[in-house]
Amino acid sequence: MSESASMRTGGQVLADQLKIHGVDTAFCVPGESYLALIDALHDASNEIKVISCRQEGGATNMAEAYGKLTGKPGIAMVTRAPGACNGSVGVHTAMQDSTPMVILIGQVARDQEYREAFQEVDYRQFYGALCKWVGQIESADRVPEMVSKAFHHAMSGRPGPVALALPEDMLRDLTDTGDADPFKTVRPGVDPADIAAMQEMLSSAERPLMIVGGGGWNETACADILAYAEANGLPVAASFRCQDIVDNNSDCYVGELGTSVNAALAARVKEADLLLVVGARLGEMTTSGYSLVQTPRPAQKLIHIYSDPDELGRVYQADLPIAAAVDRFAAAARQAPAVDASAWAEWAGAAREDYLGNLAPTLEMPGAVDMVQVIADIQARVSDDAIITCDAGNFSGWSQRFYRYSTYPSQIAPTSGAMGYSVPAAIASRLTYPNRPVIGFVGDGGFMMSGQEFATAMHYGIDPIIIVVNNNAYGTIRMHQERDYPDRTIATGLTNPDFPKWAESFGAFGALVEKTADFAPAFEAALGAGRISLIEIRLDVDVITTRTTLSAIRDAGRARQAS
Repeated sequence: MSESASMRTGGQVLADQLKIHGVDTAFCVPGESYLALIDALHDASNEIKVISCRQEGGATNMAEAYGKLTGKPGIAMVTRAPGACNGSVGVHTAMQDSTPMVILIGQVARDQEYREAFQEVDYRQFYGALCKWVGQIESADRVPEMVSKAFHHAMSGRPGPVALALPEDMLRDLTDTGDADPFKTVRPGVDPADIAAMQEMLSSAERPLMIVGGGGWNETACADILAYAEANGLPVAASFRCQDIVDNNSDCYVGELGTSVNAALAARVKEADLLLVVGARLGEMTTSGYSLVQTPRPAQKLIHIYSDPDELGRVYQADLPIAAAVDRFAAAARQAPAVDASAWAEWAGAAREDYLGNLAPTLEMPGAVDMVQVIADIQARVSDDAIITCDAGNFSGWSQRFYRYSTYPSQIAPTSGAMGYSVPAAIASRLTYPNRPVIGFVGDGGFMMSGQEFATAMHYGIDPIIIVVNNNAYGTIRMHQERDYPDRTIATGLTNPDFPKWAESFGAFGALVEKTADFAPAFEAALGAGRISLIEIRLDVDVITTRTTLSAIRDAGRARQAS
C-alpha cells in the first residue's frame, strides 16, 4: 500500500477503493446506515455513476445484470436488515449464475452490536449461504484490505457474490491508511496433458456432444470455443439460458438444454457416448432434473471443465475432470490439433437439423396473438447485438426456443429462476450498453414484482423496451396445478392494471397488443420512442408453453387420475 498523509473517513477510503478497483456504476437504495459512503460518492460522481433504485431487489438485480454484461463485479449498496432482506434475491441469482458482485450493506454502530439494535442482523449468518464470502469491516484502517479481498473473492475461480457489512460509525472514523492496488483476477490455467487426453478421448468417440454454460465467459472465449467446435466438427448445446455463448447461426449449434428443450436434443444427450462439458455445472435445469445424465456415474463418458475444483465430482464423476477457467480452457483448446470428425459427421449434422426443425412451430395455438411471429418481428427489426433480458415463467419459452442469439453477451436471464428480474436487468443493460437495443420479456406476475423500476429508468433517461406477456395468471404454477391437481386451481389467478396506461403514468411509452398484426407497429413505435417503453401482449391463458396448451395438460391430468 502507498502511504498517505491526509486523513480520510472510512466512507471516503471506501469510495476511493471502488475507484481504484475500476467501479464505474453502483446501484443502490440509500439508507442512513451508510450515509458517510453516499456522501463520499458525491465527490466521486464524475467517475462512479450512482443509480438510485426503487427497491433493493431492483438494485441487486441491476448489479447482477451488470456483472453478467461486463464480467466485472456489479456493485449494490443497501441499508440494514430490511434493505438487505429485499436485496438478497439478486445476490442469490448471482450465486447460482456465477456472476461477480460486491454488495455493501449498512450495519449498526459497533457499540450497539449483539443487542438486537434497530434493524440489526448478523450478515455473516444471514448472507453466508448466498455468497462466496461475507465480511464486516471493523476498522477504517482495514477498508483497503477488506475491499481488495472482496473483489478478489468475487472474481477468482468460480465468480460470484461477496458481501461486506459496514458499521455506520466505522464509515465516519478518520484514518490515514493508504490505498490498495487494483485487484487481479486469479483463475486456474490448463495443463497441456489434459488437453492431449481430451483430444485422445474425442478421437475415440462416435457420438460426442459439447455443452457450454456457466460464468466467466467473454467475447474472446466464446470465439475460441466456437473455433474449437468447428475445427473438430463438434455439435454444441447450451446449458439453461446460456444460448449466447455460441453463435446460434453456426452449423455446430444444436440447441439449448433448459425448460424449452427439444425432445430430440434431450434424447441425443442420453445417446451421446462422450459429453464435453465446458463451464456448466450440469445442474437440474440443464439435465432435466438429473434425468439426462445419471448420477453419480454418467452412462456417457464425461470430460468436465470447471473453474472451481470443488465442483468437479460434487455431483458427477468425470472420466477427465479439468479445473480451469473457461477463457483459459477455450484458448488452449483452440490451439489443439483437431481430430478426425468423420466418425460423427452424420450425427452432428442430424443434431443441427433437429435444431433448425425446432425453430418451426409445432402447434397451432389458440387466441389472437402468435408469439412465434412476435419473436420473428423482433428478430427482423433489431441488430445482431441486441440484448434480450428475460424473467422467470413459461412465457420465456418463446424467446428461448425461437430467438437466435449471435453475440455475447446478449441473453441476460436468471438461471436461478427468480421472478422480477427482467425489468431491472433491462434497465441495467441499456445503461451499460446505450447503443445496443435492449428488449426485456416479463410475465404479468413478474412485472408487478419490479415494475416500479420504470421510475428509475425515467429518472435517469434509460430506455429499454419491456414486453409484458399478460395471461392474468402465475402461468407456470397454474400449469403444474393442472398437471398434478386438474380442476383444483387456487392462488394463481391475477387481476392486473391496464399496463400501457400504467407506463404512461410514469411518462413512458405504452402500447397494447391484442392480435398479431398489432405487434410490429407497436414495436416500431417503441424503438423510436426515446424513453422506456412497455408493450403489453394479452395472451390466452390456454397458450401455456411453446409445445402444448393448458387444456391438453389438464386433460392429461384428468386421464391419469382416472386410470
